[in-house]
Amino acid sequence: MTRTTQPLTHETWAGAIDQAAKEFPPTQLPIVSGQVPEGLRGTLYRNGPGRLERGGIPVGHWFDGDGAILAAHFTGAGVTGVYRYVQTTGYQAETADGKLLYGNYGMTAPGPIWNQWLKPIKNAANTSVLALPDKLLALWEGGNPHSLDLQTLETRGLDNLDSLNQESTYSAHPKVDHQTGEIFNFGVSLGRNSILNIYKSDFTGKIRQKAELPLQGIPLIHDFVLAGQYLIFFIPPLRLNVFSVLTGMKSYSDSFEWKPQLGTEILIIDRENLSLVSRSQAEPWYQWHFANGYVDGSGAVVVDFARYSDFQTNRYLREVATGKTHTLAKSTLTRVHLQSQTAKVISIHELLDRSCEFPNVPTANVGKVSRYTYMSSFRKGTDISKEILNTCGRFDHQTETFTEANLPENCYPSEPLAVQDRKNPAKSWVLTVVYDGNCHCSEIWVFDSDRLDAEPVCRLGLPSVIPHSFHGNFKASTTQL
Repeated sequence: MTRTTQPLTHETWAGAIDQAAKEFPPTQLPIVSGQVPEGLRGTLYRNGPGRLERGGIPVGHWFDGDGAILAAHFTGAGVTGVYRYVQTTGYQAETADGKLLYGNYGMTAPGPIWNQWLKPIKNAANTSVLALPDKLLALWEGGNPHSLDLQTLETRGLDNLDSLNQESTYSAHPKVDHQTGEIFNFGVSLGRNSILNIYKSDFTGKIRQKAELPLQGIPLIHDFVLAGQYLIFFIPPLRLNVFSVLTGMKSYSDSFEWKPQLGTEILIIDRENLSLVSRSQAEPWYQWHFANGYVDGSGAVVVDFARYSDFQTNRYLREVATGKTHTLAKSTLTRVHLQSQTAKVISIHELLDRSCEFPNVPTANVGKVSRYTYMSSFRKGTDISKEILNTCGRFDHQTETFTEANLPENCYPSEPLAVQDRKNPAKSWVLTVVYDGNCHCSEIWVFDSDRLDAEPVCRLGLPSVIPHSFHGNFKASTTQL
């Protein structure tokens, strides 16, 4: 594979998003270095915004880009990659017209004011994926998921999971209990006061149980956490100015108002019957993502998350779409202990004084104690107001140490995912898609999870640049390939 060296600029990371992503059909991926572990079998899926403009007009926010899915199938015969846009109705219409037609999270609908009502918000299908036995769901929290073929990534269309109506929302952060096969998720119904809809599905994704919980105003809830027998929600002190949105004066992104006086509301839900166990108020903070949760030996609920002091992170993420950032938005890996029957905070403390995002644990540990948390972060010395996440690593809760992956300068990894080895359950691999700004190319890197700071055990070349993505999923193979 030919590598063309590109001149470096201060915003090297912007090279991955300055052009619309190029799809490619099923392609055997060349090994750049090392070899694919024999015990790594299954498919890595990644989702993120593949294009951030139409007709020379940029979208308003990084969250507005059209979703594009990367699949890398690891088999005994090698690794095959495929990359395709999710063929949403909005994507197809804008492709046909060659221009932006819809409003979204960070932009109002182009054209006259009445387009705000005539043109529905476009389902971007760009945030995450959920691999089910017979389909892949492309997830976006503002609507129904899209169903795709697991192998070819062909879009089948919207999927209501046997229960959702056309107006229902289904979050991009479902939680899967891999011991029971149950899948938990939520959606928010908008109104003068919003409704938190909670869903429990079987292993096929079909929703078998639902519950509703009224909320005050319209907050922004992006994620939640499974912790033993509980589902935990942190409702940040953020409320939507509905008037601004309805009149078309501002986008959703610009209409959210930070109200620290409200504090953070904590909800604890019983996972069995989806009923409210307790709720309380805590000090104000914001979070996009949780790492994990569990119930400790004393019965207290433990939750780890990436905590921000305010909502400046939204401005920073809006700037990412322009290729140049200047807003400081630092988060830290934080742990909170909660009294389960009252939702009161027992204690809260910082685990790692290092800005991080996309924290996660091995899938087998979701909702249970996990020794390790994996996350994206910044190299030491990085001006985080001008860069995007440029390293990743593993935090060891036993030793309270952070092991950083061995990544050269100007290389930008996606969210790191730990994958268990099929032949040796005690061994795992960390997979990440890396944009290398030194050669303007993208690769899949495989690390030994216990030797993250060593060279990757394998690097696989990709046919085209994969823009910075949000979330991924690894579906282990059910056959010995």
